[in-house]
Amino acid sequence: MNLFPNSDDTIAGFSKKLRSGSSSCVSLLERCLSRIDELESSIHAWVNVDREAAKARARELDELAQAGNWQGPLHGIPIGIKDIVDVAGFPTAVGVDWYAQENAAADAPLVAQLRQAGAIILGKTVTTAFASFDPPVTRNPWNTNHTPGGSSSGSAAAVAAGMCLAAIGSQTGGSITRPASFCGVAGFKPTFDRISVDGVFPLAPSLDHPGPIARTVDDLAILAEVLMSPSPRLADEADTGDVPTPRIGRLTGLFQDRAEPAMKTACDTAIQTLQSAGADVTDVSLPECFDKLLTHHRCIMAAEAAAVHEVEFEASPDRFPPCIRELVEEGLAYSAATYIAARNHQERSRTEVVASFGDADVLITPAATGPAPDLSTTGDPSFNSPWSHTGFPTVSFPIGLAPDGLPLGIQLIGRPDDEQRLFQAARWCEAEIRESHAG
Repeated sequence: MNLFPNSDDTIAGFSKKLRSGSSSCVSLLERCLSRIDELESSIHAWVNVDREAAKARARELDELAQAGNWQGPLHGIPIGIKDIVDVAGFPTAVGVDWYAQENAAADAPLVAQLRQAGAIILGKTVTTAFASFDPPVTRNPWNTNHTPGGSSSGSAAAVAAGMCLAAIGSQTGGSITRPASFCGVAGFKPTFDRISVDGVFPLAPSLDHPGPIARTVDDLAILAEVLMSPSPRLADEADTGDVPTPRIGRLTGLFQDRAEPAMKTACDTAIQTLQSAGADVTDVSLPECFDKLLTHHRCIMAAEAAAVHEVEFEASPDRFPPCIRELVEEGLAYSAATYIAARNHQERSRTEVVASFGDADVLITPAATGPAPDLSTTGDPSFNSPWSHTGFPTVSFPIGLAPDGLPLGIQLIGRPDDEQRLFQAARWCEAEIRESHAG
Protein backbone atom coordinates (compact mmCIF):
# COMPACT_ATOMS: atom_id res chain seq x y z
CA MET A 1 0.00 0.00 0.00
CA ASN A 2 1.18 3.49 -0.86
CA LEU A 3 0.05 6.42 1.31
CA PHE A 4 1.19 9.03 -1.19
CA PRO A 5 0.23 7.88 -4.70
CA ASN A 6 2.18 8.32 -7.89
CA SER A 7 0.55 10.21 -10.73
CA ASP A 8 -0.73 7.05 -12.47
CA ASP A 9 -3.04 6.43 -9.51
CA THR A 10 -4.69 9.86 -9.60
CA ILE A 11 -7.35 11.47 -11.73
CA ALA A 12 -5.11 14.42 -12.59
CA GLY A 13 -2.18 12.19 -13.54
CA PHE A 14 -4.18 9.76 -15.64
CA SER A 15 -5.97 12.60 -17.44
CA LYS A 16 -2.63 14.04 -18.57
CA LYS A 17 -1.51 10.65 -19.89
CA LEU A 18 -4.82 10.13 -21.67
CA ARG A 19 -4.60 13.49 -23.40
CA SER A 20 -1.00 12.81 -24.44
CA GLY A 21 -2.03 9.47 -25.90
CA SER A 22 0.24 7.46 -23.60
CA SER A 23 -2.66 5.70 -21.84
CA SER A 24 -6.23 4.69 -22.52
CA CYS A 25 -9.55 4.39 -20.74
CA VAL A 26 -9.60 0.66 -21.38
CA SER A 27 -6.17 0.12 -19.83
CA LEU A 28 -7.08 2.08 -16.70
CA LEU A 29 -10.35 0.20 -16.32
CA GLU A 30 -8.60 -3.14 -16.79
CA ARG A 31 -6.14 -2.20 -14.07
CA CYS A 32 -9.00 -1.39 -11.68
CA LEU A 33 -10.84 -4.60 -12.52
CA SER A 34 -7.64 -6.55 -11.96
CA ARG A 35 -7.33 -5.04 -8.48
CA ILE A 36 -10.94 -5.99 -7.78
CA ASP A 37 -10.27 -9.56 -8.91
CA GLU A 38 -7.17 -9.70 -6.73
CA LEU A 39 -8.49 -8.11 -3.53
CA GLU A 40 -12.28 -8.11 -3.38
CA SER A 41 -12.49 -11.52 -1.72
CA SER A 42 -10.67 -10.09 1.30
CA ILE A 43 -11.77 -6.42 1.22
CA HIS A 44 -15.50 -6.76 0.34
CA ALA A 45 -15.80 -3.19 -0.92
CA TRP A 46 -18.44 -3.76 -3.63
CA VAL A 47 -22.12 -4.61 -3.70
CA ASN A 48 -21.91 -5.05 -7.46
CA VAL A 49 -19.49 -4.31 -10.28
CA ASP A 50 -20.99 -3.44 -13.67
CA ARG A 51 -18.14 -4.93 -15.68
CA GLU A 52 -19.61 -5.21 -19.15
CA ALA A 53 -21.20 -1.76 -19.16
CA ALA A 54 -17.96 -0.27 -17.82
CA LYS A 55 -15.91 -1.97 -20.52
CA ALA A 56 -18.26 -0.80 -23.24
CA ARG A 57 -18.14 2.76 -21.91
CA ALA A 58 -14.33 2.69 -21.72
CA ARG A 59 -14.11 1.62 -25.36
CA GLU A 60 -16.55 4.36 -26.35
CA LEU A 61 -14.57 6.97 -24.43
CA ASP A 62 -11.32 5.87 -26.08
CA GLU A 63 -12.91 6.31 -29.49
CA LEU A 64 -14.08 9.78 -28.50
CA ALA A 65 -10.62 10.67 -27.18
CA GLN A 66 -8.96 9.53 -30.41
CA ALA A 67 -11.31 11.88 -32.26
CA GLY A 68 -10.43 14.73 -29.91
CA ASN A 69 -13.84 14.73 -28.25
CA TRP A 70 -13.35 15.06 -24.49
CA GLN A 71 -16.41 14.46 -22.34
CA GLY A 72 -15.10 16.46 -19.41
CA PRO A 73 -12.57 16.45 -16.57
CA LEU A 74 -13.47 12.86 -15.58
CA HIS A 75 -13.08 11.36 -19.06
CA GLY A 76 -12.41 7.65 -18.53
CA ILE A 77 -12.19 7.76 -14.72
CA PRO A 78 -13.69 4.65 -13.00
CA ILE A 79 -15.80 5.72 -10.02
CA GLY A 80 -17.71 3.77 -7.36
CA ILE A 81 -21.05 4.91 -5.95
CA LYS A 82 -22.07 4.35 -2.32
CA ASP A 83 -25.13 2.12 -2.21
CA ILE A 84 -27.45 4.75 -0.81
CA VAL A 85 -27.28 6.63 -4.14
CA ASP A 86 -29.49 5.73 -7.07
CA VAL A 87 -27.77 4.33 -10.15
CA ALA A 88 -30.15 3.53 -13.00
CA GLY A 89 -30.74 -0.20 -13.44
CA PHE A 90 -29.51 -1.22 -10.00
CA PRO A 91 -31.26 -1.55 -6.65
CA THR A 92 -30.39 0.93 -3.93
CA ALA A 93 -29.99 -1.59 -1.12
CA VAL A 94 -28.76 0.84 1.61
CA GLY A 95 -26.73 -1.87 3.34
CA VAL A 96 -29.56 -4.27 4.21
CA ASP A 97 -30.72 -7.27 2.22
CA TRP A 98 -34.46 -6.71 2.63
CA TYR A 99 -34.87 -3.04 1.68
CA ALA A 100 -34.53 -2.71 -2.09
CA GLN A 101 -37.63 -3.85 -3.94
CA GLU A 102 -36.74 -2.79 -7.49
CA ASN A 103 -34.02 -1.20 -9.58
CA ALA A 104 -33.62 2.56 -9.65
CA ALA A 105 -35.37 4.05 -12.66
CA ALA A 106 -32.87 6.89 -13.07
CA ASP A 107 -29.48 8.10 -11.89
CA ALA A 108 -29.35 10.44 -8.93
CA PRO A 109 -28.40 13.92 -10.22
CA LEU A 110 -24.89 13.62 -8.81
CA VAL A 111 -24.37 10.36 -10.73
CA ALA A 112 -25.69 11.99 -13.88
CA GLN A 113 -23.20 14.83 -13.39
CA LEU A 114 -20.34 12.35 -13.08
CA ARG A 115 -21.40 10.56 -16.26
CA GLN A 116 -21.72 13.85 -18.14
CA ALA A 117 -18.16 14.71 -17.11
CA GLY A 118 -16.91 11.45 -18.64
CA ALA A 119 -16.78 9.16 -15.60
CA ILE A 120 -17.21 5.41 -15.89
CA ILE A 121 -19.63 4.28 -13.18
CA LEU A 122 -17.98 1.04 -12.11
CA GLY A 123 -20.55 -0.16 -9.58
CA LYS A 124 -22.08 0.24 -6.14
CA THR A 125 -19.90 0.25 -3.01
CA VAL A 126 -20.79 -1.14 0.41
CA THR A 127 -22.48 1.10 2.97
CA THR A 128 -23.24 0.32 6.57
CA ALA A 129 -26.92 -0.43 7.22
CA PHE A 130 -28.91 2.70 6.33
CA ALA A 131 -25.63 4.67 6.40
CA SER A 132 -25.52 4.35 10.18
CA PHE A 133 -23.11 2.74 12.69
CA ASP A 134 -23.44 -1.04 12.35
CA PRO A 135 -20.09 -2.50 11.26
CA PRO A 136 -20.02 -3.48 7.57
CA VAL A 137 -18.60 -6.52 5.79
CA THR A 138 -15.88 -4.31 4.30
CA ARG A 139 -12.32 -4.55 5.62
CA ASN A 140 -9.52 -1.99 5.76
CA PRO A 141 -7.05 -2.58 2.89
CA TRP A 142 -4.12 -1.65 5.14
CA ASN A 143 -5.00 -4.40 7.63
CA THR A 144 -8.08 -6.54 7.21
CA ASN A 145 -8.40 -6.99 10.97
CA HIS A 146 -9.36 -3.31 11.20
CA THR A 147 -12.42 -1.34 10.14
CA PRO A 148 -12.37 0.87 7.05
CA GLY A 149 -14.69 3.21 8.97
CA GLY A 150 -18.25 3.99 8.10
CA SER A 151 -20.63 4.56 6.68
CA SER A 152 -18.85 5.10 3.36
CA SER A 153 -16.90 1.93 4.04
CA GLY A 154 -16.72 0.41 0.56
CA SER A 155 -16.03 3.75 -1.12
CA ALA A 156 -12.95 4.50 1.00
CA ALA A 157 -11.64 0.93 0.86
CA ALA A 158 -12.10 0.67 -2.92
CA VAL A 159 -10.18 3.88 -3.57
CA ALA A 160 -7.41 2.92 -1.15
CA ALA A 161 -7.03 -0.51 -2.76
CA GLY A 162 -6.81 0.92 -6.29
CA MET A 163 -10.12 -0.62 -7.37
CA CYS A 164 -11.27 2.77 -8.67
CA LEU A 165 -9.77 6.27 -8.77
CA ALA A 166 -12.63 7.87 -6.84
CA ALA A 167 -15.89 7.03 -5.15
CA ILE A 168 -18.92 8.81 -3.82
CA GLY A 169 -19.62 8.75 -0.09
CA SER A 170 -21.91 10.65 2.24
CA GLN A 171 -21.54 12.16 5.70
CA THR A 172 -24.13 12.75 8.40
CA GLY A 173 -21.71 12.43 11.30
CA GLY A 174 -18.25 11.45 10.08
CA SER A 175 -18.88 9.09 7.19
CA ILE A 176 -16.60 10.66 4.56
CA THR A 177 -13.73 12.05 6.61
CA ARG A 178 -13.34 9.17 9.05
CA PRO A 179 -13.17 6.30 6.51
CA ALA A 180 -10.93 8.40 4.29
CA SER A 181 -8.55 8.89 7.22
CA PHE A 182 -8.67 5.23 8.27
CA CYS A 183 -7.97 4.04 4.72
CA GLY A 184 -5.25 6.57 3.90
CA VAL A 185 -7.08 8.53 1.20
CA ALA A 186 -8.56 12.02 0.80
CA GLY A 187 -12.14 13.12 1.43
CA PHE A 188 -14.27 16.20 0.73
CA LYS A 189 -17.44 17.09 2.61
CA PRO A 190 -18.99 20.17 0.98
CA THR A 191 -20.95 22.97 2.55
CA PHE A 192 -24.40 21.68 3.45
CA ASP A 193 -26.75 21.64 0.44
CA ARG A 194 -24.02 22.37 -2.14
CA ILE A 195 -24.31 18.88 -3.70
CA SER A 196 -27.78 17.55 -4.48
CA VAL A 197 -29.23 14.86 -2.21
CA ASP A 198 -31.94 13.98 -4.72
CA GLY A 199 -31.79 10.24 -5.32
CA VAL A 200 -29.77 9.72 -2.12
CA PHE A 201 -31.43 7.69 0.64
CA PRO A 202 -31.58 9.90 3.76
CA LEU A 203 -30.26 9.24 7.23
CA ALA A 204 -30.99 12.70 8.66
CA PRO A 205 -31.94 15.30 6.03
CA SER A 206 -30.72 18.30 8.06
CA LEU A 207 -27.26 16.76 8.30
CA ASP A 208 -26.73 14.66 5.14
CA HIS A 209 -23.84 15.66 2.84
CA PRO A 210 -22.87 13.67 -0.29
CA GLY A 211 -19.23 14.05 -1.28
CA PRO A 212 -16.27 12.39 -3.00
CA ILE A 213 -13.34 10.28 -1.81
CA ALA A 214 -10.15 10.15 -3.91
CA ARG A 215 -6.38 9.84 -3.57
CA THR A 216 -5.34 13.52 -3.49
CA VAL A 217 -6.63 17.02 -2.87
CA ASP A 218 -6.20 17.87 -6.56
CA ASP A 219 -8.48 14.96 -7.45
CA LEU A 220 -11.06 16.08 -4.89
CA ALA A 221 -11.02 19.56 -6.42
CA ILE A 222 -11.73 18.13 -9.88
CA LEU A 223 -14.62 16.06 -8.50
CA ALA A 224 -15.95 18.98 -6.50
CA GLU A 225 -16.03 21.18 -9.58
CA VAL A 226 -18.08 18.56 -11.41
CA LEU A 227 -20.46 17.90 -8.52
CA MET A 228 -20.94 21.54 -7.55
CA SER A 229 -21.23 22.92 -11.06
CA PRO A 230 -22.18 25.55 -12.06
CA SER A 231 -20.48 26.94 -8.95
CA PRO A 232 -18.11 29.74 -10.00
CA ARG A 233 -16.08 29.34 -6.79
CA LEU A 234 -14.31 26.28 -8.14
CA ALA A 235 -14.20 27.26 -11.79
CA ASP A 236 -10.42 27.87 -11.69
CA GLU A 237 -9.44 25.06 -9.35
CA ALA A 238 -8.32 22.71 -12.12
CA ASP A 239 -5.29 25.03 -12.34
CA THR A 240 -2.76 23.52 -9.95
CA GLY A 241 -0.24 26.35 -10.05
CA ASP A 242 1.11 28.28 -7.08
CA VAL A 243 -1.30 28.93 -4.22
CA PRO A 244 -0.96 31.38 -1.35
CA THR A 245 0.56 30.37 1.97
CA PRO A 246 -2.43 29.83 4.27
CA ARG A 247 -3.28 31.25 7.68
CA ILE A 248 -4.39 28.32 9.81
CA GLY A 249 -6.33 28.21 13.07
CA ARG A 250 -5.54 25.12 15.14
CA LEU A 251 -8.57 24.08 17.18
CA THR A 252 -7.88 23.00 20.74
CA GLY A 253 -10.16 21.56 23.44
CA LEU A 254 -12.10 18.53 22.19
CA PHE A 255 -9.63 17.94 19.37
CA GLN A 256 -6.71 17.65 21.77
CA ASP A 257 -8.54 15.94 24.62
CA ARG A 258 -9.90 13.02 22.58
CA ALA A 259 -6.98 12.50 20.21
CA GLU A 260 -5.02 9.29 20.74
CA PRO A 261 -1.23 9.57 21.27
CA ALA A 262 -0.33 8.44 17.75
CA MET A 263 -2.66 11.02 16.25
CA LYS A 264 -1.40 13.79 18.52
CA THR A 265 2.18 13.08 17.53
CA ALA A 266 1.40 12.91 13.82
CA CYS A 267 -0.62 16.13 13.87
CA ASP A 268 2.04 17.99 15.85
CA THR A 269 4.64 16.88 13.31
CA ALA A 270 2.43 17.86 10.38
CA ILE A 271 1.70 21.30 11.81
CA GLN A 272 5.39 21.88 12.53
CA THR A 273 6.06 21.01 8.90
CA LEU A 274 3.49 23.58 7.75
CA GLN A 275 4.91 26.24 10.04
CA SER A 276 8.43 25.56 8.82
CA ALA A 277 7.18 26.02 5.26
CA GLY A 278 5.76 29.45 6.13
CA ALA A 279 2.19 28.84 7.26
CA ASP A 280 0.88 31.13 9.98
CA VAL A 281 -0.61 28.74 12.58
CA THR A 282 -2.47 30.09 15.63
CA ASP A 283 -4.26 28.14 18.36
CA VAL A 284 -8.03 28.73 18.39
CA SER A 285 -10.23 27.99 21.40
CA LEU A 286 -13.51 26.24 20.75
CA PRO A 287 -16.59 28.47 20.76
CA GLU A 288 -19.13 28.04 23.54
CA CYS A 289 -21.50 26.07 21.30
CA PHE A 290 -19.13 23.08 21.44
CA ASP A 291 -20.09 22.39 25.06
CA LYS A 292 -23.28 20.63 23.90
CA LEU A 293 -22.68 20.31 20.18
CA LEU A 294 -22.25 16.54 20.04
CA THR A 295 -25.39 16.03 22.14
CA HIS A 296 -27.48 18.24 19.87
CA HIS A 297 -26.03 16.67 16.74
CA ARG A 298 -26.97 13.23 18.01
CA CYS A 299 -30.50 14.44 18.80
CA ILE A 300 -31.07 15.76 15.28
CA MET A 301 -29.64 12.63 13.69
CA ALA A 302 -31.71 10.29 15.87
CA ALA A 303 -34.98 12.24 15.56
CA GLU A 304 -34.71 12.57 11.78
CA ALA A 305 -33.66 8.94 11.34
CA ALA A 306 -36.73 7.97 13.37
CA ALA A 307 -38.91 10.05 11.05
CA VAL A 308 -37.37 8.37 7.98
CA HIS A 309 -37.85 4.82 9.32
CA GLU A 310 -40.87 5.13 11.62
CA VAL A 311 -43.41 3.18 9.57
CA GLU A 312 -41.16 0.24 8.71
CA PHE A 313 -39.60 0.25 12.17
CA GLU A 314 -42.90 0.02 14.00
CA ALA A 315 -43.97 -2.83 11.71
CA SER A 316 -40.75 -4.88 12.04
CA PRO A 317 -38.18 -3.46 14.50
CA ASP A 318 -36.23 -6.74 14.59
CA ARG A 319 -35.31 -6.35 10.92
CA PHE A 320 -33.09 -3.37 11.82
CA PRO A 321 -29.48 -4.08 12.89
CA PRO A 322 -28.58 -3.10 16.47
CA CYS A 323 -26.97 0.33 16.00
CA ILE A 324 -29.59 1.78 13.65
CA ARG A 325 -32.31 0.23 15.80
CA GLU A 326 -30.91 1.99 18.87
CA LEU A 327 -30.70 5.28 16.96
CA VAL A 328 -34.32 5.06 15.81
CA GLU A 329 -35.57 4.11 19.26
CA GLU A 330 -33.69 7.07 20.71
CA GLY A 331 -35.16 9.39 18.10
CA LEU A 332 -38.71 8.21 18.72
CA ALA A 333 -38.29 9.06 22.41
CA TYR A 334 -37.28 12.69 21.86
CA SER A 335 -39.88 15.39 22.42
CA ALA A 336 -40.59 18.03 19.81
CA ALA A 337 -39.18 20.65 22.19
CA THR A 338 -35.88 18.78 22.49
CA TYR A 339 -35.56 18.47 18.72
CA ILE A 340 -36.36 22.15 18.17
CA ALA A 341 -33.77 23.13 20.78
CA ALA A 342 -31.19 21.05 18.92
CA ARG A 343 -32.07 22.70 15.62
CA ASN A 344 -31.83 26.15 17.20
CA HIS A 345 -28.41 25.21 18.56
CA GLN A 346 -27.40 24.15 15.05
CA GLU A 347 -28.22 27.63 13.71
CA ARG A 348 -26.40 29.42 16.55
CA SER A 349 -23.37 27.20 16.12
CA ARG A 350 -22.87 28.30 12.53
CA THR A 351 -22.55 31.92 13.60
CA GLU A 352 -20.23 31.12 16.51
CA VAL A 353 -17.91 28.93 14.46
CA VAL A 354 -17.61 31.53 11.68
CA ALA A 355 -16.58 34.07 14.32
CA SER A 356 -13.94 31.67 15.67
CA PHE A 357 -12.00 31.79 12.39
CA GLY A 358 -10.76 35.30 13.06
CA ASP A 359 -8.15 36.02 10.39
CA ALA A 360 -7.58 32.36 9.57
CA ASP A 361 -8.26 31.03 6.09
CA VAL A 362 -9.04 27.56 7.45
CA LEU A 363 -9.20 25.67 10.72
CA ILE A 364 -7.26 22.45 11.27
CA THR A 365 -7.89 19.33 13.40
CA PRO A 366 -7.08 15.62 13.29
CA ALA A 367 -9.31 13.83 10.79
CA ALA A 368 -10.17 11.17 13.38
CA THR A 369 -9.34 10.44 16.98
CA GLY A 370 -6.71 7.90 15.91
CA PRO A 371 -6.01 5.10 13.43
CA ALA A 372 -8.66 2.58 12.43
CA PRO A 373 -9.92 0.49 15.38
CA ASP A 374 -10.90 -3.17 15.18
CA LEU A 375 -13.86 -4.62 13.31
CA SER A 376 -16.35 -4.27 16.18
CA THR A 377 -16.89 -0.57 15.44
CA THR A 378 -16.74 1.97 12.63
CA GLY A 379 -14.82 4.39 14.86
CA ASP A 380 -15.46 7.61 16.78
CA PRO A 381 -16.98 10.41 14.63
CA SER A 382 -16.63 13.17 17.24
CA PHE A 383 -13.97 15.09 15.26
CA ASN A 384 -16.22 15.15 12.18
CA SER A 385 -19.74 15.57 13.59
CA PRO A 386 -19.23 19.29 14.38
CA TRP A 387 -18.82 20.05 10.68
CA SER A 388 -21.83 17.93 9.72
CA HIS A 389 -23.83 19.75 12.43
CA THR A 390 -22.80 23.22 11.25
CA GLY A 391 -22.58 22.32 7.55
CA PHE A 392 -19.05 23.71 7.11
CA PRO A 393 -16.93 22.26 4.26
CA THR A 394 -13.95 20.03 5.04
CA VAL A 395 -11.06 18.47 3.16
CA SER A 396 -9.01 15.65 4.69
CA PHE A 397 -5.86 13.90 3.50
CA PRO A 398 -3.18 11.53 4.85
CA ILE A 399 -0.25 12.78 6.95
CA GLY A 400 1.53 9.56 7.89
CA LEU A 401 1.31 6.17 9.56
CA ALA A 402 0.75 5.21 13.18
CA PRO A 403 3.26 2.88 14.89
CA ASP A 404 0.98 -0.06 13.98
CA GLY A 405 1.26 0.84 10.28
CA LEU A 406 -2.27 2.22 9.89
CA PRO A 407 -2.91 5.58 8.19
CA LEU A 408 -3.54 8.87 9.97
CA GLY A 409 -5.13 11.94 8.44
CA ILE A 410 -5.74 15.61 9.07
CA GLN A 411 -8.76 17.76 8.15
CA LEU A 412 -9.08 21.39 7.16
CA ILE A 413 -12.34 23.24 7.74
CA GLY A 414 -13.45 26.17 5.60
CA ARG A 415 -16.09 28.83 5.95
CA PRO A 416 -19.51 27.99 4.47
CA ASP A 417 -19.56 28.28 0.67
CA ASP A 418 -15.84 29.11 0.59
CA GLU A 419 -14.64 25.89 -0.99
CA GLN A 420 -12.23 27.79 -3.20
CA ARG A 421 -10.13 29.05 -0.30
CA LEU A 422 -10.43 25.68 1.45
CA PHE A 423 -9.04 23.83 -1.57
CA GLN A 424 -6.23 26.35 -2.01
CA ALA A 425 -5.14 25.82 1.59
CA ALA A 426 -5.55 22.05 1.42
CA ARG A 427 -3.52 21.81 -1.78
CA TRP A 428 -0.69 23.83 -0.23
CA CYS A 429 -0.71 21.84 3.02
CA GLU A 430 -0.83 18.46 1.29
CA ALA A 431 2.10 19.40 -0.95
CA GLU A 432 4.26 20.44 1.99
CA ILE A 433 3.46 17.30 3.98
CA ARG A 434 4.12 15.03 1.02
CA GLU A 435 7.41 16.81 0.39
CA SER A 436 8.45 16.26 4.00
CA HIS A 437 7.86 12.52 3.62
CA ALA A 438 9.70 12.39 0.29
CA GLY A 439 12.76 13.84 1.98
